[in-house]
Amino acid sequence: MSKYAFGVDVGGTTVKLGLFSAEGALLDKWEIPSVTENDGAAILPDVAKSITEKMEEKGLKEEEVAGIGIGVPGSVDQDSRLIGRAVNLGWDSIDIPKTLNAYIKVPVKAANDANVAAFGEQWQGGGKKYKNMVAVTLGTGVGGGIIVDGRILTGATGAGGEIGHLHLQDGESEFCNCGNRGCLEQYTSATGIVRLARRRLAEDGKPSVLREGEVTAKAVFDAVKAGDDVAIEVAERFGDHLGKGLAIVAAVVNPEAFVIGGGVSKAGEILLNFVEPNFQKYAFPQCRGAKFVLARLGNDAGIYGAAALVLSENG
Repeated sequence: MSKYAFGVDVGGTTVKLGLFSAEGALLDKWEIPSVTENDGAAILPDVAKSITEKMEEKGLKEEEVAGIGIGVPGSVDQDSRLIGRAVNLGWDSIDIPKTLNAYIKVPVKAANDANVAAFGEQWQGGGKKYKNMVAVTLGTGVGGGIIVDGRILTGATGAGGEIGHLHLQDGESEFCNCGNRGCLEQYTSATGIVRLARRRLAEDGKPSVLREGEVTAKAVFDAVKAGDDVAIEVAERFGDHLGKGLAIVAAVVNPEAFVIGGGVSKAGEILLNFVEPNFQKYAFPQCRGAKFVLARLGNDAGIYGAAALVLSENG
């Protein structure tokens, strides 16, 4: 029986790698640079080389390795092929297992990185108790991953779970990174919270500590914790948008829980205090029982979920 697996999380700057036991314990983790020159041609060979070196270091044979799971920033089909372009890597429609297997002969499975992170939280993190959950990553953008009956919901072209691009607001003048306007991401990401704060500050001259320094998502929630009225108004607007967006998601997939992660979630439980009441206000009655919990795996969610692709019975 295979005893180990590797989880790989490919980002635009670094590739995170982890060695896992068959039971899901993280035994070792490390990073290598993402060499994006020449359309990222070196990334997968570098991954294979790094894993081969780790196997030599640990004395592992290929037959002891269940496989390599890999999360990548883009839409991935059921055959683990990247469909379309991963802009920050330079990749364009690449067969990931075939490419890796030219260098290392173990099974390979790949999926979208946000979906993989969600799978990691469901496998060993904040969503461990739930077979039906939605992971929400509030970072520079808003990512999502949907788990139904313990399996990643990828959709026809691998774009399932792109909750950051739900259309929430008519009349928005600024464009989202996706090219549309009025997306959830524009109001609930770290940059979206800054947008809400700046717009609120421009409405009048009401005193606020947010006028005294750089406006960031962290500064907003720090000010909320200190009782700043303007910051609280900004958090209420953020919570209204996210609560509404997640109510829409709940009406489609009816999750047991929402697992909230990403840099913005470092604000802690106070963030959930602004989201959950608005979710309750907008949600379909039979969906209102969904729990709200914070993610637990942090930046390791991707490598956990990638390993789960080859270790979990639902991978």
